[in-house]
Amino acid sequence: MRCGVFAGIAGLCLSVAGHAARAQDQTGVNLGPDAKGGRGGVAMLAQAMDLYGLGWGQKDALTVLAAARLVGAVSLRMVTQKKTPEIATVAGAALPVQAGAMFAEARKLAGEDETLVGLIEGAEAEVAFGPLGVARVSPSTLASGGVDLWEIPLFGASYAELAVLGDGRSNLDVTVTDQNGNTVCLDVGATDRVFCDFTPAWNGYFTVRVENVGDGDNSYHLLMN
Repeated sequence: MRCGVFAGIAGLCLSVAGHAARAQDQTGVNLGPDAKGGRGGVAMLAQAMDLYGLGWGQKDALTVLAAARLVGAVSLRMVTQKKTPEIATVAGAALPVQAGAMFAEARKLAGEDETLVGLIEGAEAEVAFGPLGVARVSPSTLASGGVDLWEIPLFGASYAELAVLGDGRSNLDVTVTDQNGNTVCLDVGATDRVFCDFTPAWNGYFTVRVENVGDGDNSYHLLMN
């Protein structure tokens, strides 16, 4: 049985695909020997947000263009994941990043520079050929001091990418633990943008804990490959 999509069949897939793995010791940390893999769409988006912030701050069209190209190469799909407290609704929720807005900002910064304008036009044409990566996106809003707990099913021996992209209004701390309570990713830095990648050893559920340790609300997105 091939299981490539979680929506609606996550529990069944984990149950069937995990039959052969039940004999495996699952009491330790759920990390495979090859913890890292080939980075994909989620990593590209996380890098794009860093580049865009840098380029916008320095008013540098080339850096903003680099960010726009990365975003344009990823197909974003809004999904609903199990979370405590539950999501009231995701209808009409905005995606975290928009390539079009970034290209527009690059054009604005390029001004009358025909060389830069030509590069931007060429990059926009490249995006039309289709995405190179895919990212699933789930939105949430946390008040100051609030905590979200996401329950994410992951397959053993399959490279996993997770990211949290905040709106910049407050600091978010993120911890990812396996079903045994072992920490596999931890970020408590002074930022609301976090990237985490690893490879589980076996099929299981992971908890992504997002805490707003800042003074204001934060509308963030959880991204998964």
